[in-house]
Amino acid sequence: MPVTEELVEVVLPGTVEPEGLELRRRAVPRPGPGQVLVAMEATGVSFAEQQMRRGRYYDQPPFPFVPGYDLVGTVRAAAADVPPGLVGRRVAALTKVGGWASHVLLDAADLVQVPDGVGAAEAETAVVNGITAWQMLHRKARVRAGHTVLVHGANGGVGSVLVQLALAAGARVIGTASARHHDALRGLGVEPVDYRAGNVPARVRELAPGGVDAVFDHVGGRSVTDSWHLLAPGGTLVAYGSAATRDDSGSKQWPVLRILGRVWVWNALPNGRRAYFYNVWAGRALGRARFRARLRADLSAVFAALQRGELTARIAAELPLHRVAEAVRLAESGTVSGKVVLTP
Repeated sequence: MPVTEELVEVVLPGTVEPEGLELRRRAVPRPGPGQVLVAMEATGVSFAEQQMRRGRYYDQPPFPFVPGYDLVGTVRAAAADVPPGLVGRRVAALTKVGGWASHVLLDAADLVQVPDGVGAAEAETAVVNGITAWQMLHRKARVRAGHTVLVHGANGGVGSVLVQLALAAGARVIGTASARHHDALRGLGVEPVDYRAGNVPARVRELAPGGVDAVFDHVGGRSVTDSWHLLAPGGTLVAYGSAATRDDSGSKQWPVLRILGRVWVWNALPNGRRAYFYNVWAGRALGRARFRARLRADLSAVFAALQRGELTARIAAELPLHRVAEAVRLAESGTVSGKVVLTP
């Protein structure tokens, strides 16, 4: 690794507009015990970073820090105690923070190899979005052939992966999105509902009079309650965000705590339905080794779905790190389908 090589990273200094994100340059670090140095090829703008920019992500670190929930890149160097053969491989990792950088130090145990034939940007769309969708669909709701599911935000980063994985599992999929995305959703086999046309629950009831077997809700607020009431007997609600409170002020924990309170009450009711608030990091309660093993297994399954053509990467745009403000603005605009990807 040349000593003159430079690391470029995006720093979130505080609660700022996208143009307030800062570029910082420093020397590229060397791996410590158990670590590798990954040269980032693709990272992404997810809802988590959008909330962090506002200081609204419920467990974000203190400012300043480098955002970036996940990344795909090539291993450039490894510590002496790392198993041989990693250098030169394309890998993916879930980072939570730190991914918006040209070079990132990671624990070798956290890496998942990207299969041959899967490009960096393509793989990036399936890391945090893919793990989230896979675990909610298969580990929480246990969706199977013949089920009917409702996916809110079916054109978004997680939603677009969810609908494709649900269809691959043999489920019938109803998806909410603005009207401009309906033709694309119909092309996938999704039955679209315009969330801007009013009374979404009534429209879903028209399509599924007996209720749905699973709802995946990133909206929060009133939507979570509506989603619960749309469940068929034995159905499962998986809430995984609070997009409706994105621009609210006040406690950043309160929207999540309110959902958790409702989940607790609903699960105490003897009605056969189940509700969850999903966060990928909650799996750490399993213990570090089991958590890592589950992430590797689930992300590998998502990459396999990409290889089989069951999942198509939805890339809204690819922009370099120095255009991060533009990338964030685009991701927050609500006008694009899929994921905004950042490159070095």
